[in-house]
Amino acid sequence: MSARYQFAGATAVAISASIESGIRTGGLPPGAALPPVRVLAAELGVSPATVARAYQELRQRGLLATAGRHGTRVRPRPPVAARRSALRPAPLPGARDLSRGEPDPRLLPALGPHLAALATETGPPVGYSDAGVLPELAAAARARLSADGVPAGELTLTGGALDGIERLLGAHLRPGDAVAVEDPGWANLLDLVAALGLRPIGVPLDDEGPLVAGVAAALAAGARALVVTSRAQNPTGAAVSATRAEALRALLAGRRDLLLIEDDHAAELARVPLHPLAGATASWAFLRSVSKPFGPDLRLAVLTGDETTVARVTGRTRVGAGWVSTVLQRLVLALWGDPAVGEVVERAAESYERRREGLLAALAEHGLAAHGRSGINVWLPVADETSAVTALRDAGWSVAPGALYRIAAPPALRITVSPLTISDLVPLAAALARAAHPTPPPGFST
Repeated sequence: MSARYQFAGATAVAISASIESGIRTGGLPPGAALPPVRVLAAELGVSPATVARAYQELRQRGLLATAGRHGTRVRPRPPVAARRSALRPAPLPGARDLSRGEPDPRLLPALGPHLAALATETGPPVGYSDAGVLPELAAAARARLSADGVPAGELTLTGGALDGIERLLGAHLRPGDAVAVEDPGWANLLDLVAALGLRPIGVPLDDEGPLVAGVAAALAAGARALVVTSRAQNPTGAAVSATRAEALRALLAGRRDLLLIEDDHAAELARVPLHPLAGATASWAFLRSVSKPFGPDLRLAVLTGDETTVARVTGRTRVGAGWVSTVLQRLVLALWGDPAVGEVVERAAESYERRREGLLAALAEHGLAAHGRSGINVWLPVADETSAVTALRDAGWSVAPGALYRIAAPPALRITVSPLTISDLVPLAAALARAAHPTPPPGFST
């Protein structure tokens, strides 16, 4: 609980507004503990039921989370516009920041030449009635998906992978419905599920993807949707193998009560084969973003799926955002069609693989078994996240605590390899080893 923040309000609405204001301004930062219901009720001179209603409303909106015996806390990324300083602590001066999970900007293709070319080729402005998915981009997207074994019939575009997942969940589910998500899993997705008022069911995974038994348990618990990361899973680097895909397809075959969502966010950066689950259920969608290979600012993802699912997303887009900019579509199409850009992306994928596998090997030298089969992150199990993160900060390294990504999974750290050089790997592994297994303080002598 923040010692500085002063709660206020005599009604549930006023109390929830006071708490939301604290989250927005940074008085209640992510992870901050709130007072127990009876304690805050006594402080404000209201009934415990009034405070409980305020807390419940904020939990339903995804701002708060119940942390068992640890009480009620602000979610790591609550869905309210907050000051950036409140969302993440500033790294220590001179520290190397390995916590962001972003691609290396030095390995992204240059957009300038293609933007300059578009300036002379775009033609007359596009009107409302003419906007939508460009036929030439749809054709190129279908060809790229088909080459990876994804049945690409019906197709639409969204403003990135998370935007697509939000539209899919919003079109199929209602508040209170259960969603099966990977545990550990993508922090943004966990927060989105909470913001939509949905109930997450964690599915454990290994390096080959979600465990079949875990998915079966989630289905038995009433999951209405299942979200699977095809490869470069965030934060563990897992990639669905051929064997795991076959077993999952057998489990899901013919299900008419489940929405299957696959997220292939790494796309061309993933140097492991794609083994899609697409079509295993009656309602399914496969998303492929362009952000990781070509640049985070390119807010575009291709979404394919069964006719009804794609139609629902398209319909919701029309009454909301309308469409993905055709200027952006033409830029992505130009990047896809440039062999030189393809070579840049391939070099980036090779570089990430060298750094990731190099760090895994260096950690193994210290007896540490980490995970990172694909992508730009390494997942290192530790006994105590707080002490490990603190020790690394003191040693000049900033990493992400696993609590941001976990539901019931054991503690760990997420290390992003994109800012690293090859020469960083050995000293970083040594620092990680010291943080994971700190030397106990000397005991008293007699």
